Amino acid sequence: MSTTITSECINCGACEPECPNTAIYAGGVEWELNGQNSPAIAQDIYYIVPSKCTECVGFHDHEACAAVCPVDCCVPDPANPETQGVLLARERALHPDLTIPDDAPSRFLKEGGAEALAVTPAPEANGTAATLSAPAPAPAAAPKAAPAAPAAPVVATDGEFDPIAWEVPVVCKDCNEPFTIPYRHFQAGVVFYCPSCSGSYVPKSTMVRVVRETFETFYARRRAEREALEKRQRREQDALEAKQAAEMEAFKQRLRDLGNELKPAGKMVRPKGIASMFS
Repeated sequence: MSTTITSECINCGACEPECPNTAIYAGGVEWELNGQNSPAIAQDIYYIVPSKCTECVGFHDHEACAAVCPVDCCVPDPANPETQGVLLARERALHPDLTIPDDAPSRFLKEGGAEALAVTPAPEANGTAATLSAPAPAPAAAPKAAPAAPAAPVVATDGEFDPIAWEVPVVCKDCNEPFTIPYRHFQAGVVFYCPSCSGSYVPKSTMVRVVRETFETFYARRRAEREALEKRQRREQDALEAKQAAEMEAFKQRLRDLGNELKPAGKMVRPKGIASMFS
């Protein structure tokens, strides 16, 4: 079955450059086949032309659009089932300049399907095969509400978590080379490009959620440990101050007691004679 784009599409455009058959178009844009333009199949979201879609048979062992879609809205169309043989024949018709063998990359082979590799005859040079016929335009998808804005990164109150300083390490799906994406820009639907091969990289919502939870869990634990330490230090400080205040009061009382207990040396002598007159 060919692939279709559901109404969950957020119009990020990540899928369009990945299609080897130029079967994906933005909403409202006419699609082209053999030099002939046809009306857009959808108006508000990206769409896939069934007669140009081969589920990437002949090029990849997976559907390239589904691999980069951040919201997983590129899915097999249950209303348009097709065999590997039909898809392979269509691929050859769309790319007559290429030699595409029967065992070319295919998700059918990857999934271990039992389908025989029967190939539908290629279209005649002076005409277009039935598999390439233009489909009747489908009803335009109903407008959908704009997706909710991604939640802002949680910044630790202790100031250690600086989202500007952090980068998320990723691996390019095309050349397998590692590169990094600034954490503050790591959002679902944002298209990034590999510095090595310029391949597109679009984080999915699940990827963004996992990365955010990883950061939040790490810094939440650090905050909890720091807050526990500060509380323990405050308790110890309060206990120390109370102990020293009590000791100071006891020290002062001891000094008062000493003043009452200490007696000067010798004994008192009353003055006599003339000295007594001035006493």
